[in-house]
Formats: sequence, structure tokens, C-alpha cells
Amino acid sequence: MEKRPKGTRKGFTTGACAAAAARAAVLGLMQGEVPDVVDCELPNGQRVRFMVTEGWCRSAQSHAVVVKDAGDDPDVTDKAPLTADVRWLPEAPGQVSLRGGPGVGTVTMPGLGLEVGGPAINPVPRRNIEANVRQVAGEPLQSQGVEITISVPGGEVMAKRTLNARLGIIGGISILGTTGIVHPYSTAAFRASVIQGIDVAANQGLETVVLTTGGRTEKFVMNELPDLPQASFVQMGDFLKYALDRVVKRKIRRVVIGGMVGKLTKIAQGETITHANRNPVDTNLLAQLAQRVGAPEEVCMAIRSSEMARFASEQMEALGLIREFYTALGEQVIATLKGRYGDQFAIQVRICDFEGQPLACIGGNDHG
Repeated sequence: MEKRPKGTRKGFTTGACAAAAARAAVLGLMQGEVPDVVDCELPNGQRVRFMVTEGWCRSAQSHAVVVKDAGDDPDVTDKAPLTADVRWLPEAPGQVSLRGGPGVGTVTMPGLGLEVGGPAINPVPRRNIEANVRQVAGEPLQSQGVEITISVPGGEVMAKRTLNARLGIIGGISILGTTGIVHPYSTAAFRASVIQGIDVAANQGLETVVLTTGGRTEKFVMNELPDLPQASFVQMGDFLKYALDRVVKRKIRRVVIGGMVGKLTKIAQGETITHANRNPVDTNLLAQLAQRVGAPEEVCMAIRSSEMARFASEQMEALGLIREFYTALGEQVIATLKGRYGDQFAIQVRICDFEGQPLACIGGNDHG
């Protein structure tokens, strides 16, 4: 049997594992026994079979655990026991209520797109958990609701190795994931795949490469530039430097960078590896950009004292200056990259919001 190269095995997000645990627990509630394996639908539409441990049912409650396998990604939440406890809510027909238990962080500051005081379960995992629950709860859910409590024993300790506290998430980890799949972003194998993607584009004689930070931003730019061939699009993850160095080596003439506020701020401030755990976002830079487009001093001070790029985005949206702010950010990205690479390639920056909707396009022509 051919051995798979180290660093290429994909894993599953905390969100996918939480959804699988919730699905298994609801099946237990309905059948009187929690299954040992459960087929779960991921946010990307894939169906994956998960092993279930510690399953039990007692009266109107059930409990299931799915242990996270992060693949070859050196993730602090690898082997985390994603735990779902479920019970019927006779007084709330049709409702799926989602709560955070021990080991799941609590949101204490605005800027994450989550309710302050609520659990740090991101929007895509929330929808995915609910979708899986509704798929299996079926008819009984019409006459009663169901409450899902997601917990992660040991999550508080894991969270100390993340930036959660700095982001105002206390007491545990975040439940994350936009596709359900963990790619080994932090490995040499992923860097190699970025370089390979650019080589493929160059070998096809393409003059434009679109570099995106992940699946959501790639989908956004694909919608924006439907005439570009598939081979133009390369998910660079956090590895901007490797991608742009290869662009120069292969003499590609035009680069489109698609991203959201956090990663783009890191690029604008001169980071060449944009991983969340390496360096914090420079909110001083964001405050300067906000000032440049007319934000009042008190807003600029609030942005400067925040730890999150998203907070700046929300403040500027409230002022009606979001497009001007993102245009200034895109211009700063281009200025920073030109300072490093000169005129070896043309740069366009396309920015989307957290739902993948276009916000700004800076530099270059629309077609490559």
C-alpha cells in the first residue's frame, strides 16, 4: 500500500465534530440508544462518517462525544472531545436551541459577529449543527423543540494556547470551521501545494493568478471574475510570501488578492505569514486608515484599543464609511507589497465581508 506523505492528511473542524455529536445524540434521543457511528453532513455538502464515544440515553436526555481528528494540522484542538447533550423542549415546538457548555468560550467583546455573552460557536457551525439535527429529528420536532448543549472537557486549558483571551473569548475554545474540513495549512505540504498551484497556472500560460486566504474568499472572487479559468485560482492560506515569491519566479504579470479584513490588515502591516497565532493584527494601522477616511477621533481611539480587525469594520459600517475604509485598506496592501516587490507584477485587491459579499475592489482592471 502506498504511504501517504506526512503533512497531507486532512482532518475535521471543531464545528463538524460538534455537528456529528449533536446528530448522534438526537438519534439517541429518538431511538433510545446512541449509535457508535454517525453520518454527518458537513457545511461543504460532503457526508462523512464519525466514530461516536460515550453515548448514553437517560429518560428525556442523551449524550454523545466525537473526538476531533485534526489530520496533519498541528492544531491545539486535536483530540478534543466535542460533546453534545440534548433534551426535548416540549414548550418550544419546532425550535432548535443551541447552548455552550463547559470548555466552550463565552464572547465578552463585540467584533466577532457573535452575541456578547453567548457561546463562541461561529455562524457556519451553528447552521450546520442545526441542519444535522433537523435532518434526523424529523416529525417529533414539529410538536416539540430540542436543546443542544455543546461542551468540550478540557477546552479551558486548550484555549490558553490560542488567541481567544485577546479576542475577548473567555473560558474555552471556539467552535469553528467554514467547510468542516481542516487542511494542513501549517505544514510544508500546504506550502508546496501553493507553489504547485502557481506553477500550474504558469505552465498553462496564464497571466493572472488569484490568491485567496481560504474557501470563502476564493468562492467570492470566482463569482466576481467568472471569466478566469479555474487554474488561475490558488488558495494560499497564510503563505503570502511563498506565493508571491513564486509569482515573481514564474514571471506572472498580474496578481489578484481576495480577502477579508483580518488577513488583509496583516498583509498591509507587512506580515508575510498571516497565521492568526503568529502576530496580532495592528489595530493602530486600522485606526490610522479610519482617521484617513474621516472617522471621528473617539472611534479611532476605540479601534486602536481593540484587539480585533472586525471591530474596526463594524465601527466603520456604523458610520457609513465601510467602502471608503476598505478602499484605504486595499490601497495600503498594494503600497506594502509594492514596497517589497516593486513593479514585478500588477496587484488588485478584492475585499469581501464575512458573508462573502463584495465590499471593495482596488487597483488594476477587472479582467486578466
